[in-house]
Order: sequence, then structure tokens, then C-alpha cells
Amino acid sequence: MRILIENGTLVSGTGEPAFRGNVIIEGDRIAAVTADGTEISDKSGFDQIVDATGTLVTPGFIDAHSHSDAYLVVEPDAPSKLSQGVTTEINGQCGGSIAPRYGEARLSGDWASILGERLTWRSLAEYREVLAAAKPAINTVQFIGHNTLRSSVVGYRGRACTPDELKEMQRLLARELDDGGWGLTTGLIYQPGKYSTPEEVVALAQTAAARGGFYATHMRSESDRILEAIDEVLTLVKATGIRAEISHLKTSGQRNWGKIDAVLEKMQDAIDAGLLLGSDRYPFCAAGTDLDVVFPDWAGEGGAPAEMERLQTPSLRARIVAELDAQERDWSSVMVGGVWHADNKDYPGRTIAEILDDSGCPAKTPGELVCRILEKDLCRTGAFFFGMSEENLEKIYSRPWIVPGSDASLRAPWGPLAADHPHPRAYGTMPEFYRRVAAKAGRETAIARMTSIPARRFGIRDRGVLAAGAFADIAIWREGEFRNTATFAKSHSFCTGMDKVFVNGALAYDAGIFTHAGTGRFLER
Repeated sequence: MRILIENGTLVSGTGEPAFRGNVIIEGDRIAAVTADGTEISDKSGFDQIVDATGTLVTPGFIDAHSHSDAYLVVEPDAPSKLSQGVTTEINGQCGGSIAPRYGEARLSGDWASILGERLTWRSLAEYREVLAAAKPAINTVQFIGHNTLRSSVVGYRGRACTPDELKEMQRLLARELDDGGWGLTTGLIYQPGKYSTPEEVVALAQTAAARGGFYATHMRSESDRILEAIDEVLTLVKATGIRAEISHLKTSGQRNWGKIDAVLEKMQDAIDAGLLLGSDRYPFCAAGTDLDVVFPDWAGEGGAPAEMERLQTPSLRARIVAELDAQERDWSSVMVGGVWHADNKDYPGRTIAEILDDSGCPAKTPGELVCRILEKDLCRTGAFFFGMSEENLEKIYSRPWIVPGSDASLRAPWGPLAADHPHPRAYGTMPEFYRRVAAKAGRETAIARMTSIPARRFGIRDRGVLAAGAFADIAIWREGEFRNTATFAKSHSFCTGMDKVFVNGALAYDAGIFTHAGTGRFLER
């Protein structure tokens, strides 16, 4: 297939100034990029000619922090991502990956419920076969999650691992890296990774580093102990020499907003000293995760099955309710997201405080309401936490090493994924990031941070630039119309302004139409 994209404004992704020109695609690669005025006299040899007048032609965007591992099998067109111009996602984040899955390891409740009988794999190699058969529309980079490894070997017990267990985790990690895993991620506030010692994480990072792998971390704290958590990351990088990404950088909770300058200074000093460090952030001031993260540590140990047992034991449930009610938490900042049970269907998009104010609320206190919602949903309820500062977000985005990461799996307003109530970042990260960064740093810089910079940081070869020889991952879009339309109340809403998206040389998205091209790939280092 030979394709000509002509008359567009080309932004190469390198940070260099835009120019009028043409792009020629042959097969899955860019054959040539020509400047305006270069005559293409014979167009008869092209299978397709795209008139890009009035649009920007850029590399496809890279979502540096995503969770689509499972859903690429369920909804391979990746509608919420492709419609934003995303052509590559970096998955397996926050310590949770699609594989390996042995022992007590289980996928998150939403993944397992949606996958159903599609869940046939245990290893990464087996997952790759299922993914290839699904023919995803976009490329995926797959990390291996520490929580998935740990639950495969240690289970969900709240203790340090033994030396033999650590060796087994290292063995499993090495095998998965050899089979295409990109590196290691951690989610050190989640079960069971929160029980690991820093030494355990360093040992696993050494295994990844020995195979040329990378490291990304949802740190041990993003709030009260964030500076100490960053120190833990820096210690790991110095000990292993691995390239590290601090995921979704933030200072959560108003009492911690004032720490942002110290956080950024600590990271900048490390980068200036030569440490291989970067970060990503979604362009919203509410986090999105599971509602059960509000549980005290003892109540969350063991994950959802153990939580359900406690909720159904009257004395333990009473203790959980009492401890939740005693928390210094602003429940007007906690909004219910995706739910599963019909009794909870009126709650998405409403805060715990708002629901309690309703005269028909079945609970009297926040603790009672949270426990009731979680019990109905088998502890799978999603939630949004409004604990971040808009001013701090702007400070974070002022740093050139911050790239966009949605922290969201792909979604669709149809099919099995339509019943969920996702964070608006699932549909709107790229236009929101572009709007904020381009306004301060300029168009070319913003696009570089969405393309070539994450490609270089994660070692993704021949992507993220418009250049001869690069893979033909290309977005064609209207700058003035590129806007997010998703909200917390109505989150299944496509962004506007994206005209066409090519993935590995094939047209995957065409002005609102998903072509089912299925040319996305499982990328390898």
C-alpha cells in the first residue's frame, strides 16, 4: 500500500518548527517527508491520496501510562484512545499487569469480569497469542507488574517475602522479560506490593536492568511522605542504573500542596546529575482508582475476597465503619465512579457527601455508605479523588520531562465497556495535555512531549517522529478543534478535531469511523 498525505502542516515531533509538506507511506513505514514546493508530478502510483489541507500532520501520540492490557482483547479498536490520536500505549502500570498469573494471582475485578471466558492465559507468551488473534488497532508496550509477580509467588499476605520467594519472583520476571516484557512496574500503595521492602524492589529492578528493561513506579506515597518516596526511587536508580519513570506525579491532599516545589527541585537535581529519571501526568486534578483504597491497611489485606469476608463479619464491619468515620477525609472530594450492582446505579458521578445528603440514602455515615457500596459491588467499585491543585498541575507541566500518561485503560461507549463510568482522562488526556502545554511552551514542544520524548525515554525505536524510515504511526488533526468533551458526569464522550489516524501504515480511524484495520503490534525492545 502506497499512500500520499499532501498539503498538511507537518510537525515532526522533534521540536523543530512546523512546515508545509507531504508524507509518503509505503507499507508500514514512512518512505519520505517532503517540504512544500517539492513537486510530486506523478501521483498515479499511489493507492490512496489524503488531502490534509487545514490540518496538522504529526506522529501518533504515545500514552506513557495506560492500563489497557485486558481491554485490548475485549475492544481491540481502542476507541477512546484512537480517537485522541494515540497509536501506542505503555501498559502493565502501577504494579498490575495481565501476566504472569500463577498461584493466588488474580486480575483486578473489572478486568476479570469483563474478560470472562476470554481469560485463557497465564504467561505473557500466551497473552501475546490471544492479543495477536484479537488484532488490536494500536501498538502496546507491555510492562510486568510487581503486584502480579508477588501475588503469583507470595500471595496477598501482609509480610516481607522470603529469600526463596524473591528468587522465584526474579525467575518469573526474567522469563517474562525474555518473552517481550519491557520492564518492571510497581504500585506500592496497593495489595500486595505495599508489603514489600525497598530491598525487594531493588532486587527485582536489578533483574530488569540486567536485561535492558525499564522501571516505572506508583510510589509508596504521593501525599504525606512523598519526599521520602522519591528518595526511595532515587536510591533504586543509583543502585541499579535502570531508567525510571515516576508515574502520574502529584502531591495529594491540600496539606501537601506546598511540597510541590521541593518535589520538583528534588527530581530536577537528580536529572541534572545524570540520573535516568522522568515522569508523566494526566491533565486533571482528580485521581481515579478503586474505592476500597480508603480502607485501613488491616481491612484491605488480602484484596477483594478477604475484604468481602470482613464486610460480612458484623464485628469487623463495625470496626471498618468506625475507622472510616474517624478518618480526616473530606468526603465531598470522593466521587463514586464505575459500579456493578443495580442498587448502586444512581451513584456514579456523585460524591459520598452528596449521596449522604439525599433523603433516601440507606446509610447515616460515610463509613456505612462506603461499606454498603463496596459490599454490593464485591469490592470492585471505582472512585475519583479530588485532592490535587490546579496551580501545582501547571507547575508540573512546566517541566520539559513531563509527558502525558492517561492512567486509564481504553474505553468504548458501546459493548461490554459501556456500562463502566470511567474518569474523563480515558477519552480526553491528549487534547487536554496539548491545550495546557501548547499555551505555555508552544505547539512544537507540546507535540514533542506527546511523541518523540516518550519514545526516546522508553526506548521505542523508529516511532514518535515524522521521518523517512520511521513506522507510519500518523495523526491528522485540526488544532483549533482538538478538544476534550468528557466530564466526570458524562465520561463516555469522544474528543473532537481528530480527522485520521494511521497505525503501521494502515488507516485505523477516519473522521469518527473505526476501520477495524487491526494493524497494532506488540512492541519489543
